Amino acid sequence: MDALIKKTILVTGAAGFIGSHATDRLLVKGHRVIGVDNLKLGRMDNLQKALENTEFTFIEADLNDLQKVLELLRPLLAGGLDTVWHLAANSDIQSGAKDANIDLQDTFMTTFNTLAIMKEFGAGELVFASTSAIYGEKAGLLSEDMGPLFPISSYGAMKLASEGIITAALESFLKHVWMFRFPNVVGSRATHGAVYDFVRKLKENPKELEVLGDGTQIKPYLHVSELLDAMFFAIQKSQDRLNYFNIGQTSSRSTVKFIAESVVKAVSPDAHVVYRGGSRGWVGDVPQFELSIEKIGRLGWKPKMTSDQSVVLAVSECI
Repeated sequence: MDALIKKTILVTGAAGFIGSHATDRLLVKGHRVIGVDNLKLGRMDNLQKALENTEFTFIEADLNDLQKVLELLRPLLAGGLDTVWHLAANSDIQSGAKDANIDLQDTFMTTFNTLAIMKEFGAGELVFASTSAIYGEKAGLLSEDMGPLFPISSYGAMKLASEGIITAALESFLKHVWMFRFPNVVGSRATHGAVYDFVRKLKENPKELEVLGDGTQIKPYLHVSELLDAMFFAIQKSQDRLNYFNIGQTSSRSTVKFIAESVVKAVSPDAHVVYRGGSRGWVGDVPQFELSIEKIGRLGWKPKMTSDQSVVLAVSECI
């Protein structure tokens, strides 16, 4: 996908955390962008900047209502569709653990229907937001070609299934695919995650912060700005039919205890942190993992911030 050529790009989940940031960047690069979001987790406030741009059109619709989405898109895509950034999914792993149907519908079926939209309008390029959750609980560095893969959350399972249906579509009608397996992503406009949840909890009760687990859970955290740096970099540098990369930190991770203490320091310094115990925060939570980013590193990308620095920046943006 050549950023120097103006393209018509569909962004699913455009009002969400990562989707809205991606939309802003695509518009800055001069593309025409159509955003679709059902506003289940996304927020119109996230699109404030994009809505000021005449090259942006927003459609409030659910991808699972495929016929409605197609009807809304047809008058907008008379000239065709070049690329789709598929960022719509159920990003709340805890809700998916309680009701697996949420991930079936909002994570897998949104992918299935996005591919139907691409086939309808002849779009050949797909950028897909996958996740480190597809690896499940594996020891050591998680590399892109390791297997077998056994996710422990319905979210991870439906993302893995999405990767499968995408590669099948690549064999059938897609021309280029970029799949990115995300770590824990933090930053402004977040709708979930430890930083977001801790800030919200402390604002509701400034005296106490309840933390699921024992605080020793340790994972790589990446700021959304660096995530998008990596995605655009890899799209420019890797032009195979199927391109797939981990994005994350180089041996840099943050504990839940560090996140909790950082939020307390910024929001309510006198608050008491209460750990509920256990090695994992919820069913389907992978308490620790470490992503190998050697593959994208060979292209020349590496993060500028450590995991802890990303967390501290995100806290300042979320309060």
